[in-house]
Amino acid sequence: MTEATLPGTRPDELVNLFGPRDQNLRVLRRIFDVAITHRDGRIRISGKAAEVKEATRVLEEMRFVVQRQGMLSIEDVEAIAGGEERSDVVVSDVIGETRAKRGTRKSQQSFRNLDVRASGRSVRPRTEGQTAYVDAIRNHNLTFCVGPAGTGKTFLAVAMAVEALKSQSVRKIVLVRPAVEAGESLGFLPGDLRAKLNPYLRPLLDALGDMIDYDQTRNLMELDIIEVIPLAYMRGRTLNDAFIILDEAQNTTVAQMKMFLTRMGERSRMVVSGDVTQLDLPRGVASGLSDAIERLGPIQQVAKIWLKSSDIVRHALVQKIVLAYEDR
Repeated sequence: MTEATLPGTRPDELVNLFGPRDQNLRVLRRIFDVAITHRDGRIRISGKAAEVKEATRVLEEMRFVVQRQGMLSIEDVEAIAGGEERSDVVVSDVIGETRAKRGTRKSQQSFRNLDVRASGRSVRPRTEGQTAYVDAIRNHNLTFCVGPAGTGKTFLAVAMAVEALKSQSVRKIVLVRPAVEAGESLGFLPGDLRAKLNPYLRPLLDALGDMIDYDQTRNLMELDIIEVIPLAYMRGRTLNDAFIILDEAQNTTVAQMKMFLTRMGERSRMVVSGDVTQLDLPRGVASGLSDAIERLGPIQQVAKIWLKSSDIVRHALVQKIVLAYEDR
């Protein structure tokens, strides 16, 4: 039997840490099979050595989250703890990172909630692939992510950008998309240039709207703190202190990708995402995304992440649809 003790926690933090009627503690006791008590301002954990070590780590992480967001749901606790699951997936393709060992519980950093809420819930990676994606963005100046629809490529990148803006590590968010038609001509649609471009940029605005309310988004866009623009509008610019996201990057040409990547200024971060199975470029035109991944692979500050159908977090039917198309 081993015992560990955590230093004192403020009474107001304890309420949020333990949850209503100590529900969060009950989750930890179930997952780790340890005894957790609170006495004289200290938290004591007792049980088998390995489980006490893990439970102590999780409690420390829970305290960190409480200090930042003030509340913890049961889902938050299970995500931080890794639930009953034991990871059996080796995370690879992150340049400069060591491979995760099979059979180990998911890392502390990986399950840390982002300092962003969407639809009233904390944003966090929900699969091994998404975890690798978030960690890559945190640790690299440039991250490439390739994966099928529904894997959270755009949503998580936008969430990381909003978190960076809130923490003041960047002064600006720039969301970019190539204006390439998906087999349908939209040039005849009524309206000015802004109205014609809106369908191309709508997915980025939707992701942003999940995390920042409409009025605040509009104000930030008027102040030029958030930009949502087509790729062609990037030419000739240098972006310092910015979080820059290029969505649907498979539809860039090699020249367009080079132009985009060279917009990065001091203290900026870039995320480039796309799905190489949904290519809308003319036949015979090489994708700038595939080309850039091959060219820039050896560079240490560049991360490459491949998400799979198992990382899809939309409706369960979407995963089956993607698999059905992959099989042919």
